[in-house]
Amino acid sequence: MQSMKLMLALAALLSVTVLLTWGAGSPAVTYVSHDKVTAALAKGGSLVTASDLLVSGSHRDKAGTVEVHDKETDILHVIEGEATFVTGGTVVGDKITKAGQHSGTDIQGGETHHLTKGDVIVIPAGTPHWFKQVPTSISYFVVKVLKP
Repeated sequence: MQSMKLMLALAALLSVTVLLTWGAGSPAVTYVSHDKVTAALAKGGSLVTASDLLVSGSHRDKAGTVEVHDKETDILHVIEGEATFVTGGTVVGDKITKAGQHSGTDIQGGETHHLTKGDVIVIPAGTPHWFKQVPTSISYFVVKVLKP
């Protein structure tokens, strides 16, 4: 049953990916095996890489750093676990980590979300976001839609 739910979640996520890229002409079909998906959700890893998007599986068991992507919209779909996730506000300790990417140590004035299994959250490009607390662990898919 768990495997079926995982496959349905992946199908929904990949469907969104196809719809987002359809305007660019006839996209190539991309198939990702369940073994690769399972491994990506367990350890993190890339599943699909294209010129205008990235799809990856992620797993974390602790808080992260604040992130801001100038040209990437993130779509997260939680598969297992939970986390306190903060979006918006002002980044504390903002520093450029590479072109178009920033990190920080805290967010002031952001909106707090309690993410749990089945949730989807869309973080527009330029929006600070942060896994502030991860009580045990969280596994999720990330679709990054890239702006030119």
